[in-house]
Amino acid sequence: MLILGIDPGYAIVGFGLVESLQGRYHLAACGAINTSAGIRLSARLWQIATDLEKLIGQFHPDTMAIEELFFNHNVTTGIGVAQARGVILMTAEKLGLPIFEYNPSQVKQAVVGYGKAEKRQVMDMTKRLLNLNAVPKPDDAADAVAIALCHARSSTSQLRALS
Repeated sequence: MLILGIDPGYAIVGFGLVESLQGRYHLAACGAINTSAGIRLSARLWQIATDLEKLIGQFHPDTMAIEELFFNHNVTTGIGVAQARGVILMTAEKLGLPIFEYNPSQVKQAVVGYGKAEKRQVMDMTKRLLNLNAVPKPDDAADAVAIALCHARSSTSQLRALS
């Protein structure tokens, strides 16, 4: 199964493609969709949709895992991220890609085994689980890879088969 992990944003959308086969994981690709700060939000959203369609067309993932939003302090930024996330969800739906959503605690729990793990612990386990020499860059891509790993580890859990 090829899983497209997405860390949503409107300036940077991190993506990670993780192949999961019989409990083994392989990083197929990762990177970011970057939009320019000097253009209208609507143009940035259009670019995200267009670039995501190309990415999905190039790699043909089986499913998409995306991080749920949580608002920290800056509600204005959160609104833009929410709009970008909506465009990402719409694009995946349009292309018939099954969508799974995970909150940050679920990602930490699936990757590290502890829902309150620190970011560096998540990145270290991501590197170990994928047998990488270094944590993927940029940070948004590394987060997206962790989200894809979360889905890979959650979707193959024996507990899910029992429910």
